[in-house]
Amino acid sequence: MVDTHGTCTDRFTPLRSALAASLADKDVGASVAVFVDGEPEVDLWGGHLDADRTIPWQRDTLTNVWSSTKTMTALCALILADRGALDLDAPVAAYWPEFDAAGKEGVRVSHLLSHTAGLPFFDAPTTLEDLYDWPTVTARLAAQAPAWEPGTDAGYHAVTQGYLVGEVVRRVTGRSLGTFFAEEVAGPLGADFHIGLGPEHDQRVAPILPPPSSPPRGGPKPNPEIPPAVANTLAWRRAEIPAANGHGNARSIAAVQSVLACGGEARGVRLLSEKGCERVLEEQFDGTDRVLGVPIRWGLGYGLNAGQLPNPRTCFWGGWGGSLVLVDLDARMSVAYTMNQMIDNGGIGDDRAFLILAAVYEGLMA
Repeated sequence: MVDTHGTCTDRFTPLRSALAASLADKDVGASVAVFVDGEPEVDLWGGHLDADRTIPWQRDTLTNVWSSTKTMTALCALILADRGALDLDAPVAAYWPEFDAAGKEGVRVSHLLSHTAGLPFFDAPTTLEDLYDWPTVTARLAAQAPAWEPGTDAGYHAVTQGYLVGEVVRRVTGRSLGTFFAEEVAGPLGADFHIGLGPEHDQRVAPILPPPSSPPRGGPKPNPEIPPAVANTLAWRRAEIPAANGHGNARSIAAVQSVLACGGEARGVRLLSEKGCERVLEEQFDGTDRVLGVPIRWGLGYGLNAGQLPNPRTCFWGGWGGSLVLVDLDARMSVAYTMNQMIDNGGIGDDRAFLILAAVYEGLMA
């Protein structure tokens, strides 16, 4: 059995065993955390930063968590809505006038959060370098026509969502999404999560290990193609890509999301009201996502429990290759799992995160 490090309360002992088993099987390095009532009950890590397993994963190791970043971006929008600075039911063009083009006058801010805006891909040819240039990509999205009538269907906005929500945040606050998150969320909570990573943190980053294999993809060719190893480049780390390049660990993710789990306040820091937290559960879409090809319920920025989890008022999302974020408002619990070894089965996750969650709920229900 692989050694794990960190702390775990007695009721969550099954989780330590689940992490150790995962590290002995498919994982290389990983961390897992559970906060209940805003306090850490699980803070575990283990394994290694490198595929040769020579450099140990440390308590403060960070890694790119891909689309788990979206939960941080969505939380920023919910905070602004709760403050009255942002109306989620308002047209996007009310904050971003240039967006009122090519038939997008009916796109609401809520459509951006729920992947129903009709802008899941860039229509114009786009390069990786373009993704690092905020004005370029946001101008393209402002000029682009929706692929369907906004609000009538859902299609996962894998990369575009972060720019869309982020530009609204920038227009409202005068700050980039990464700066707003750092100053208004991560800073007050003391959370080691970054959207746009500074060079002072590079030595702590566990490089992403690409999946051993990936199934063939149908549909249009990605625009741009994003190879997993791009996450290990300095250009990717330094950019703000609020849908995909957040860097953190399970502790920092669960710490941030514990605010949502606990009615807006955790560890003496209040970021939004209880009513503001409840908005995350407002269903925006229930059906088959036309991009992911799977049934899903979209709330405001998170996927919603469709009966798979014990407590109904639960929301979640995960990142390409395996990371996971879960917020259980009934249990006042946040859960996070991060790792460096990606696995790509072509769906929306692999069994590592599900086994971690099973152990979490085994402990919670006991």
